[in-house]
Amino acid sequence: MQLPPKVTPRAFARLAEINASHTAPQALRVAVEGGGCSGFQYDIKLEPAAAADDIVLEGAGQKVLIDPVSLPFLENAVIDFTEELIGARFVVENPNASSSCGCGISFSM
Repeated sequence: MQLPPKVTPRAFARLAEINASHTAPQALRVAVEGGGCSGFQYDIKLEPAAAADDIVLEGAGQKVLIDPVSLPFLENAVIDFTEELIGARFVVENPNASSSCGCGISFSM
């Protein structure tokens, strides 16, 4: 059995802020795709609804979606939101990644 990633209260709070300006709430999709400078890359975007086979993580009235193909790559990961000098963004802290690029978007296993 694979453990889904955890979503921090800060990530759910930021998603709630984003949704406060939308008439229809959006879910945050976190997926893993092939590519990037390290072999895999995260694809993080807003979507209006979950697919039938998505894992849905809920908190603070918000939803984060993980597709079943991405789940093994995100097992025990932490989805967070960070604000730094380089900008504000959702980030994935992934214990399964053996290395990642400087921007944190791509990784290898």
